[in-house]
Amino acid sequence: MILGPSLLGWVEPIEAIKLMAEIGIILLLFEVGLGTDPRQLARAGPKSLVVALGGFGLPFLLGFSVGHWAFGLSLLTSLFIGGTLTATSIGITARVLTDLKRHHAPEGQIILGAAILDDVMGVVLLALLYEFSIGGGVTLGNAGKVIMFVATFFILAPVAAKLMSAIIKHINTTTEIPGLVPTTIVSLVLLFAWLAHSMGAPELLGGFAAGLALSRRFFLPFGTALHADPSFAEHIETEMKPVIHLFTPIFFVMVGLSLNLREIAWSSPFIWIFSMALMIAAIIGKLAGPMLIREPWPTRWIIGTAMIPRGKVGLIFAELGRESGILNNETYAGMIIVIALTTVLSPFVMKGLYGRFSHQ
Repeated sequence: MILGPSLLGWVEPIEAIKLMAEIGIILLLFEVGLGTDPRQLARAGPKSLVVALGGFGLPFLLGFSVGHWAFGLSLLTSLFIGGTLTATSIGITARVLTDLKRHHAPEGQIILGAAILDDVMGVVLLALLYEFSIGGGVTLGNAGKVIMFVATFFILAPVAAKLMSAIIKHINTTTEIPGLVPTTIVSLVLLFAWLAHSMGAPELLGGFAAGLALSRRFFLPFGTALHADPSFAEHIETEMKPVIHLFTPIFFVMVGLSLNLREIAWSSPFIWIFSMALMIAAIIGKLAGPMLIREPWPTRWIIGTAMIPRGKVGLIFAELGRESGILNNETYAGMIIVIALTTVLSPFVMKGLYGRFSHQ
């Protein structure tokens, strides 16, 4: 934001930066898929499911209502706003729980399981909205095509994973060329992204599917193969981290460069009322789910607060909406404000709640 048009105007979002940002977003979703642990959800049980469904459905409905009914925005724009509010940043939530040594506690398991399910549902919703944005609108045909694609990917993922594991393990044991393992993995991730694009879905869904397939926690055959050799699984994650950490920040740079704060009419009540309404919807939507489960009230508040941060998944929704021309500058800016505030403030509130209720 400092280097871009909002302040200094030194850097523009040229094609080279856009390309690197696109690779970054694919690798970002690969990392999300790599960290997805379906067994976490199974351990947490139906409570996670209730929290996840409530934390997905209600923010979507509230966000859509704010956009479509309160501000008269178009159907597709309102769908993108609702979709953005469904996100939960599992990375931030997991880090706070780990810092507080509560990630193995019962409420920690519920939170992590719900956040994982939110991520999966969010990526599928993102694929649907992407298809609507490029396919000529919201239709059952477009939705059916994406759902078929997602189902096909999940069915073929175990087969692809076995082939991947064989190739990568062979390379790892037979070559002394430095960096060949991460290069091979990146090539496979980009192949999945290309396959996704060729079938009419966003490239990032291919990255997510590749991450699921390569995850050592994947519950189908590949997970068993890597479970037998945990050091190899850890080696893959370690080798990929520098590549992911090189490209994913460029996506966030692109978000800052794409936001022109000078073009926003700050004197207009729209940006302030819109941001405040979205903020309320973002908080209420995530707090409502835990109120439907049987837990002590302090635990319900902690679970709800832990689900509020939007983080990188929220930014991906907003950026895809801006890039496809669905979100204008003011709407995009309002969503970035809400994503930033929920992401920054929620961990502090969460720690405060733990401090207050830890002796109860």
